[in-house]
Amino acid sequence: MVTAEQTHAAGPLSGLLVADFSRVLAGPYATMLLADLGADVVKVEGPHGDDTRSWTPPVRDAVSTYYLGINRGKRSLALDLRDETDAALARELARRAHVLIENFKPGGLTKYGLDYDAVSLRNPALVYASISGFGTGPGRDVPGYDLMVQAVSGLMSLTGDPDGPPYRAGISVFDVMAGNHAVIGILAALRHRDATGRGQLVEVNLLSSALSGLVNHSSAYVAGGVVPVRMGNAHPSVFPYEPLPTADDDLIVAAANDGQYRRLCEVLGVPRLADDPRFARNADRTARREELRPLLVEQLARRGAAEWFDLLVQAGVPSGPINTIKGGFAMAERFGLEPVVEVGAGERAVPTTRNPLRFSETPPVYRLPPPELDEHGAELRAWLAAPAGDIDV
Repeated sequence: MVTAEQTHAAGPLSGLLVADFSRVLAGPYATMLLADLGADVVKVEGPHGDDTRSWTPPVRDAVSTYYLGINRGKRSLALDLRDETDAALARELARRAHVLIENFKPGGLTKYGLDYDAVSLRNPALVYASISGFGTGPGRDVPGYDLMVQAVSGLMSLTGDPDGPPYRAGISVFDVMAGNHAVIGILAALRHRDATGRGQLVEVNLLSSALSGLVNHSSAYVAGGVVPVRMGNAHPSVFPYEPLPTADDDLIVAAANDGQYRRLCEVLGVPRLADDPRFARNADRTARREELRPLLVEQLARRGAAEWFDLLVQAGVPSGPINTIKGGFAMAERFGLEPVVEVGAGERAVPTTRNPLRFSETPPVYRLPPPELDEHGAELRAWLAAPAGDIDV
């Protein structure tokens, strides 16, 4: 485990002030990534805090692990925007910020003077990122939750057994995807601001992120007129690319090109299957998967999944066991990826998941544990109430 004390670099976004008016997942995930890159993120919460503070179980020291997982590196300021004094502080924060990110229902911040048009008049260099469920057009009033978007985008129609019901993915995949898209948009807008001195509005919505993220399935429909269907764990365009049974557990085998397939056959002891004209090319193997699968399974039954994994990886054939989350972290440790970072010290130390980015010069930083509600309120209110520049906070 790596501790925060081991990461002293300032981060590539050092000096950037982010006003975070987002809550739940997509926005907080985006702002945590910005904080990891060195930005100073001020998390503005309502009097009762972010919804995820109460999303339990599980908990760590009575705090939601959901909240802990997406809020490190931030300072918390609790403001009741219905109170004019607090709303004025929020507007002052927006005036001083370099980036503002929000995921209120479209138009929800207008009555507080915190919409893009109002804020950009006071701060024309601001990059203002807005995350919604379904955009600002006819879908603006539809609440945006990941489960809804998994349903309406078509993802659930692709998830599950062919003869079974549709399923949601095991994580809020489109919230995370939209958060990543928001970060990309913010960084691009900051590059534009560096060149021109002007900020801009960056808009992301969950449904558009979802349709983009469905990649080959979206293209199958848009470019090929094909409506994809559920295939369980099978891939519509590649075989073998799915779990296959071994002598004990199932093993993922992903021989995604002809060379990998040939090496798979050699490791399994059936090189003749690589030369068989029925299975020579990927298109042939995909079309005849029901013929090929039992031939591969027959060979895989000779050893267990762990042994096959080592042999196949040594031969350059992508494969992997089907782990629990615990097993996933164990494998990352085995590969030297140091997946856990401890943030904070003493009783406030919190183990969190490492930022996946690696930099040779400006590594991510892990300066603050996920904040308690309004933990930094006093210092931030004093700073916002003082003339800009009078207090270094």
